[in-house]
Amino acid sequence: MIDGSALRQRGRTFLTFIAFLCGSVLVWIGYDYSQQYSTWFSVTVGILLALGALGVFIVLLTEAHELAEAVWTHKRRREFLPVVGDSDYRPKVSIHVPCYNEPPDMVKQTLDALAALDYPDYEVLIIDNNTKDPAVWEPVRDYCATLGPRFKFFHVAPLAGFKGGALNYLIPHTAKDAEVIAVIDSDYCVSPNWLKHMVPHFADPKIAVVQSPQDYRDQNESTFKKLCYAEYKGFFHIGMVTRNDRDAIIQHGTMTMTRRSVLEELGWADWCICEDAELGLRVFEKGLSAAYYHDSYGKGLMPDTFIDFKKQRFRWAYGAIQIIKRHTASLLRGKDTELTRGQRYHFLAGWLPWVADGMNIFFTVGALLWSAAMIIVPMRVDPPLLIFAIPPLALFVFKVGKIIFLYRRAVGVNLKDAFCAALAGLALSHTIAKAVLYGFFTSSIPFFRTPKNADNHGFWVAISEAREEMFIMLLLWGAALGIYLVQGLPSNDMRFWVVMLLVQSLPYVAALIMAFLSSLPKPATKVEPVTAV
Repeated sequence: MIDGSALRQRGRTFLTFIAFLCGSVLVWIGYDYSQQYSTWFSVTVGILLALGALGVFIVLLTEAHELAEAVWTHKRRREFLPVVGDSDYRPKVSIHVPCYNEPPDMVKQTLDALAALDYPDYEVLIIDNNTKDPAVWEPVRDYCATLGPRFKFFHVAPLAGFKGGALNYLIPHTAKDAEVIAVIDSDYCVSPNWLKHMVPHFADPKIAVVQSPQDYRDQNESTFKKLCYAEYKGFFHIGMVTRNDRDAIIQHGTMTMTRRSVLEELGWADWCICEDAELGLRVFEKGLSAAYYHDSYGKGLMPDTFIDFKKQRFRWAYGAIQIIKRHTASLLRGKDTELTRGQRYHFLAGWLPWVADGMNIFFTVGALLWSAAMIIVPMRVDPPLLIFAIPPLALFVFKVGKIIFLYRRAVGVNLKDAFCAALAGLALSHTIAKAVLYGFFTSSIPFFRTPKNADNHGFWVAISEAREEMFIMLLLWGAALGIYLVQGLPSNDMRFWVVMLLVQSLPYVAALIMAFLSSLPKPATKVEPVTAV
């Protein structure tokens, strides 16, 4: 069950207040709408809007619950601290490094860090799948040969299944005596203590996955990357920490370790573009557990351009919908699964805001159509009732406020960085919405690799990468201006509707800002090295 016993009284009071407020607004909406003159059209629209308002408040409640558990918890119930002393349990580890068309010098840095690991028994398997240019993969192969017998290189082409297919290829090539398989991306430089501190948690036979955060070392390279870095931190220092209390973390493909016997049984899903999160869910469905520690043991490179930032998040959101569709029975009904209620809750609640972004597209389209009617036939079409504009605005304000509050309290960043995180998160709203809709109506899309060390684009190219967001922003601004010019602002409903259109445009404004920042020339900076933990 979902145990909230660790929540302090302040958190319980906060959740009670939010639940009471949401319930009261829903009752008010129902009562106020029932007093209006009704036709079949108005009743139909009212039912659809009421269902939308109910969905908005469900999302708001889940967001409030995460906030309360992140800030007002007495003590974390499942802490997996580094094993800094000597441990009797140090099994052999096989580290798998998938590559595709990666810059050789970057991969060499990753291999150098792996060669410096302070751990008695491990091997490193590097697989380059489907890279066509020998000048890209041969230098990596040759460099592996200089690092000694524990480094083995594989180049396989053609190989189906994207990253999951490459990782599955390495499983039978893993040393027979290796008990743990670790995966890192080819741009990650790990701390020498990574294995030494984290592998001993596998001494518990119920632990199948040990996870450390994704982290990045190039946040000082540009203003764009500073904003991206601020946005990334929330998931790993807020969401994953609260999820770990109920043994419900999202397994993510880098800095992850899996018990070899479990991985041989389950394998990586080559049908899913988020094969890591899907594997983690199947681990929980078998009744096994995962361990998470929130400090970084490795740092990689972030996307260099806004379009790559968007494509990476598109892949994550699309993969989440793939997983929901494939695992609907276990997530919604608990059928044929060992998932606990807390685990089911976190997987659904964690992805619910993304689903809400997808549904928000329909609200935006409806708002634009309604506004167009108000401009074209102003004497026949009134603004929507204020009560139906309140829920989406309330959710928007709460989400932005939550990000700023949590980043300051739980992550410990200053107000400026908290605003940066909110801006970068808002800029991805349209991308996530598209991914959700594509996910529900298609079965697969090509796997997109996030390029590393890419050149930043010029201004006009960068802006064109946000052309969809710019187009919708201009439509919303045009609708607000058109209503003002045609009808003026004679009533509260009219004024509130115009404000709602302008607020609805803010995520699209954020996307344009991020696109502009990504076009700025990079200053000469030194990439931050990875230090021992």
